Amino acid sequence: MDKDRIEGSAKQAKGAIKEVAGKLIGDAKLEADGKADKTKGKIQNTIGGIKDALRGK
Repeated sequence: MDKDRIEGSAKQAKGAIKEVAGKLIGDAKLEADGKADKTKGKIQNTIGGIKDALRGK
């Protein structure tokens, strides 16, 4: 498994937590940061999956 997949999954989880926390406390910036982190994590995870596929894993 490529390190990008692991780091991407971690970013997605962190983003989800930030997004929920932002919603709970009414902080729009924290919520937006969480959504951005989730998106970055999804992209990084996808890149890692492509790398794995190219390596034949």
